[in-house]
Amino acid sequence: MKKTFFLALVLTVGSLGFVLPASAQWVVVDPTNLVQNIMTAANSIKQVANQVQQLANEAQMLENEGKNLENLRFNSFPSLLAALNSTQLLLNQTQGIALQLSQTQSVYSRAYPTSYGSTVSRALLDADALERWTDSHGALGTTLAVQAQAAQNFPSDQNTLANLVGQSQAAVGALQATQVTNQILALQIRLLMQGQQLKITQDRATALEQARAVETDPRAIQLRQRFMSTTTRYTPQSLIGF
Repeated sequence: MKKTFFLALVLTVGSLGFVLPASAQWVVVDPTNLVQNIMTAANSIKQVANQVQQLANEAQMLENEGKNLENLRFNSFPSLLAALNSTQLLLNQTQGIALQLSQTQSVYSRAYPTSYGSTVSRALLDADALERWTDSHGALGTTLAVQAQAAQNFPSDQNTLANLVGQSQAAVGALQATQVTNQILALQIRLLMQGQQLKITQDRATALEQARAVETDPRAIQLRQRFMSTTTRYTPQSLIGF
């Protein structure tokens, strides 16, 4: 009787269309679909990682560009210009024939003539000779002063070069490295200009001394002609003995 009642109950429930809850049902898994979903998720994670790496690379690139645009916190140009100006000041203070084309041509044509006329006075001959000696003496003095100034610039140049080498080794960007290179080139140019200034003074002293030596010939010719003229001819005189 109990079996009959249970069977009737089951049939009754079935006829009423009773539906069991979802939790009481069996779950059906599709392996192919599951693998596909896992692969899709993995690809998405990989794409996100690539995007993160790309953003990191762009940030590093921006940082490097910022370093490349960073200015050098060292400027050697004032000291280089000061050294050049000190040597140029000595050249501007040259005595005798100045280092100017028009003045040099004027003084040279006057004090270093190719010949003297017969009417020139002995005082003018002596004055020209003294002026030529003064020119040579002043040129030698200028050469010595420029040489001393060049030697005095050596410690400053060595210090500047050492600072530039240190700045070059510590450069963090292309702009700093370029600026260091430019300043090293400026130092090299200043040394070349100083060497040119020194050579000018040395050549000037040599040229004036050679011109003074050459100029002794016209002066000597004029003095010899005067000595050999009738007005200066030697006349024997009788001597009176004691």
